[in-house]
Amino acid sequence: MSKEKGTISINTENILPIIKRWLYSEKEIFLRELISNCNDAISKLSRLNALGETQLPEDTRFMIKVVLNKKSKTLEFIDNGIGMTEDEVKKYINQIAFSGAKDFIEKYKDKTDDGQIIGHFGLGFYSAFMVSSKVQIDTLSYIEGSQPVRWISAEGSDFEMDVSNRTERGTTVTLFISEDSEDLLDEFKIKELIRKFCYFLPYEIYFETDDPKTVEKSDEKDDVPEPLNDTNPLWMKDPKECTEEEYKDFYKKVFLDFNDPLFWIHLNVDYPFRLKGILYFPKLRHEMETMEGQIKLYYNQVFVADNVKEIIPEFLLLLKGTLDCPDLPLNVSRSFLQNDKSVATISNHITKKIADKLNSIFNNERDNYNKYWDDIHPFVKYGCMREPKFFEKVKDIVIYKSTKDDYITLKDYLERNKSKHENTVFYANDEKQQAQYIKMFKEQELEAVVLNSMIDTHFIQFLEMNEQNIKFNRIDSSLSDSLKDDENKDVEQSVKEELEKLFRETLGNEKLKVQVEHLKSTSVPSIILLSEQSRRFREMSRMYGGMNIPDTFDEDRSLVLNLNNSIINSLIKLKDDDSRKEDVSLICHHVYDLAIMSHKQLEPHEMNSFIDRSNKILMKLMQ
Repeated sequence: MSKEKGTISINTENILPIIKRWLYSEKEIFLRELISNCNDAISKLSRLNALGETQLPEDTRFMIKVVLNKKSKTLEFIDNGIGMTEDEVKKYINQIAFSGAKDFIEKYKDKTDDGQIIGHFGLGFYSAFMVSSKVQIDTLSYIEGSQPVRWISAEGSDFEMDVSNRTERGTTVTLFISEDSEDLLDEFKIKELIRKFCYFLPYEIYFETDDPKTVEKSDEKDDVPEPLNDTNPLWMKDPKECTEEEYKDFYKKVFLDFNDPLFWIHLNVDYPFRLKGILYFPKLRHEMETMEGQIKLYYNQVFVADNVKEIIPEFLLLLKGTLDCPDLPLNVSRSFLQNDKSVATISNHITKKIADKLNSIFNNERDNYNKYWDDIHPFVKYGCMREPKFFEKVKDIVIYKSTKDDYITLKDYLERNKSKHENTVFYANDEKQQAQYIKMFKEQELEAVVLNSMIDTHFIQFLEMNEQNIKFNRIDSSLSDSLKDDENKDVEQSVKEELEKLFRETLGNEKLKVQVEHLKSTSVPSIILLSEQSRRFREMSRMYGGMNIPDTFDEDRSLVLNLNNSIINSLIKLKDDDSRKEDVSLICHHVYDLAIMSHKQLEPHEMNSFIDRSNKILMKLMQ
């Protein structure tokens, strides 16, 4: 060939600055693109060999090399793939609008699987100019008798072509790193980027450097270099051939989590789209970890991005996993998904598979499902609220821990308690704080469910909107009729009025709501009730920063006095004894504070008063 100079043919003026500045969100993406091109070149040649279009030696070993030369400030990307002829360089490099991968697939569309080819976009090579002041290509085609070609461009617009000194089939792309990208001339940085973007590429990637320390170390030990990547990721295997230990090891290696996952779902779909992957349900150390999931998206084993919300349903981002889908409609930078019906189809399929797996565990491994629940319930509940289709598939397997120490579905709870409080679900959100109320329930063989996570406030409101006639009441928000003593339900109005007046005057709170009842439990003198609506309003206002909203607790709470309790009955007799007024005051305050303490923590000044009063009562007992 004769030496040639020219200007790269492009369809848009000044496209190179656009590529450099806007096409890719991170300049490090160049490494992914160039290694992907090496992978494509090998994939094409391998396929042609399989089709009989060329004959390669049986011991042919495909590989990709990345060579860092700190002295010359260059990075080389070397493959032993298909290579290019002079005409192909002119077509695929000098004319940006064309794509070699696209032409290859079109030519062999009836004989090959386009999923083997990553580079569907002709602009990937030009990402090299994001970090380079000059780019050089040396290539030799697999075609017998081809002449090696050298292509050089210093600015990404003008080029030179000449004969290359390359003697082996394949391509070398040499980047002369620009001053503003010299941070890339670091061995650890390059290795890190290779592992990030190309760790699961199907052909081995090796790294070399001119660093004397590295060379000497290798020579001394006579080490055989190891590839930086895993060419056969677990998700590419048949699920039937994968062991439990392999799943756990893969999880720990990819996500650097030394805890075993709870369980996993291996996706292996060929129709109507291609999707492979593994989704893990991690064991949580604390509830806030539910916001730290990570779903890695791959395209033919090339990393695209973490947590791509367009394809991965939002609630799945609470999990950890890898998804590889060569049918994704990626744009030219491979970083974002275009609007496409297939995206919704894939997303819906993933949702269905997750729901099916949960149903399978619920129906076939119920004990394990119960054990997993504390870790997976935030994910399941969030998924129900975010994805209507997911809710329809899993609503019957959402379970609740009961105060009877078992796990039950909503249907189970309503059935077990329909004769006592139909369509009402009583719940506790703090078993320690609400121990008094739970004890009263247990004494009457009633039960509540435990809803003690941050998501539950939202979830119960979601259920009330989506499940007809069901109402959730916290255990201290209202009295179940089953807690009342029907035989003594009639209370003289005068007695009620006397007790109400006594407590209001003694406590100095004229607005205090006092309710007088005969409760079946005789050990409890009084309890506090706060309406469910008021409590939810207060909680939501705090959650969303409404700190200036006045606390209406004092106005909305009710003090329930139990006439079946001996202390309350004694107060009725003592209230008119002038010599016992101090005792009556101490008892009223103490009864009230005990009721408050079973409902919420006392404020510091309230606790001080309670302690002082307790000391006085103890002194009186000693007299």
